[in-house]
Amino acid sequence: MDYVEIEVKAKSVDLAIEAAMHELGVEDREDLDVDVITEPVKGFLGMGGQDAIVRVKKRPARKQRNRRRRGDDSPRSPQKNNQNRQQRRSGDGKNGGRRQDQKGSKPRSGGEKTKSENKVPDDRPNLSSEEQADLAREFLEGLVDAYGLEGSVSTRIDDDVIIADVEGPQTEAMVGVRGSVRSAIHELTRTVLQRYSKDTARLRLDIAGYAERRRKALSIYAEQLIEQLQSEGGEIMLEPMSPADRKVIHDVASEHDGVASYSEGEAPKRYVVLSIVNSSEEE
Repeated sequence: MDYVEIEVKAKSVDLAIEAAMHELGVEDREDLDVDVITEPVKGFLGMGGQDAIVRVKKRPARKQRNRRRRGDDSPRSPQKNNQNRQQRRSGDGKNGGRRQDQKGSKPRSGGEKTKSENKVPDDRPNLSSEEQADLAREFLEGLVDAYGLEGSVSTRIDDDVIIADVEGPQTEAMVGVRGSVRSAIHELTRTVLQRYSKDTARLRLDIAGYAERRRKALSIYAEQLIEQLQSEGGEIMLEPMSPADRKVIHDVASEHDGVASYSEGEAPKRYVVLSIVNSSEEE
């Protein structure tokens, strides 16, 4: 059976199918086989969007059978009609065999062949750290505007790490309870960088000075725990923390002889344990 096949890209699946119908000169959508290659993805603040891609097949043979059902073809003799009806009942006729072949040979969505054909090549460029910093700044500036707040965004590179600071009295609203909103914005910014660059630089984000205040508070808290540990011994298990917060505890513990720190548990409930190290264990 001959196939006429095209691929069409549009903002939505329906628009892509309509464009394919127009290009193939088909008025009835049922005369097409449609495989959705890529679902449309809405961008965030106008960035990172993705159009729908569909693969459309036109089946001339099926269209002819539809015309026969509507009675568009010339009349056939009663004898031939009886033969065809008997063949369709038995399932051994030409038409019955054709339907079985179509059903058995039609590729199923999600099969190995379809997956290999649908694999999209990675055409993202390798942006430099400076270019990624500019991209992060533009995204964060757009986010501040979307919040309707007054604030400024600055970025710099420190040992291949992008340091992004969002400053302004009103930007405190972008921090959230215990930095929950800031953490979400950090992940969104990283996602934007990954969307436009193959190799993504590390990102450190601070909003309204929260990260610095958090580091200072955690440092004081860790010093108090270590003092308690040195006087009472044993171990102290802290509450689950983010990787950045755990690093602060580890850094403070490393400054004290005879004190060890290590992480346990699985994210997002991974936590730090502080313990006293005997002199014999250190050796």
